[in-house]
Amino acid sequence: MPLGTLDRTPPPFFKQGPSALSKLMFFSALALFLMVADMRFRVTQPIRAALATALYPVQWLALQPVRAVQGSGAYFTSLSQAKTSEEEARRKLALQSLRAGQVEQLSLENTRLRKLLELREQKAINGVAAEVLYDAPDPYTRKVIIDKGLAHGVELASPVVDESGVLGQVTRVHPLVSEVTLVIDRELAIPVLNARTGARSVAYGEPTASGGGLELRFMGSNSDVQQGDLLTTSGVDGVYPPGLPVARIERIERRAESAFARIYCIPQAQVAAALHVMVIKPVSGQIPSRPADEPSPSPVPAKQGGRK
Repeated sequence: MPLGTLDRTPPPFFKQGPSALSKLMFFSALALFLMVADMRFRVTQPIRAALATALYPVQWLALQPVRAVQGSGAYFTSLSQAKTSEEEARRKLALQSLRAGQVEQLSLENTRLRKLLELREQKAINGVAAEVLYDAPDPYTRKVIIDKGLAHGVELASPVVDESGVLGQVTRVHPLVSEVTLVIDRELAIPVLNARTGARSVAYGEPTASGGGLELRFMGSNSDVQQGDLLTTSGVDGVYPPGLPVARIERIERRAESAFARIYCIPQAQVAAALHVMVIKPVSGQIPSRPADEPSPSPVPAKQGGRK
């Protein structure tokens, strides 16, 4: 049979529908639409919640061998390490007991002063205890997953603390688990207050790839900051209660060619080894709502009268 008579198109039996280029364009447009819709309107949040709930038993089963290995390793800890940990725990307990006695006296004085000045009473901080399950699989972020979610009263944007200070903030909530963004993540910012000077600023996660600290930005080169200053939450953002330890200043770089100083800080919380944490309700619910704007009075038209 001559080659010119052969049909070069595939027979109808082997046709696979649209071409590969059409499929690529369709699924690329669909992926772009889903990303924009998820970012703007949170349309995939119910799907994420359903998948997270369905996968929770699988994750729990997968974590049991890891917990068993960790438990066996802790069981065979040397005696010297156990004694060192006990002495450290006793020292912290004594220090906390001393601080607790001082806090009671300061709270009493604070209450009396607020009543004298007719200031708004501060409400008690409510929290939910949680346990860190594992780190988030994304290597470009600093996030962890905890074992409490909507079913346990966890709210979006809730602060998360450990026994040493602020650990992070809840950025995604599922029915049984939640995602916590750590303070060292480059996308997280916390309004802080210098406990020595009372100056307010904002602490950001260190933007470097291997960053494990925080950075104070937009601080003048002549600002009053010293190495070792403690930074606490200022409470002006309506999320974090005031007075929680956040970080301590480690290094200050002042350059003549720059109007701002580079200030590096070390987080107070155990961002790399946290296990038991406390999820605190945001303080935005304790802030009184903004009063409604009163309508401005309409201008009175001026009377026009002739001269007598």
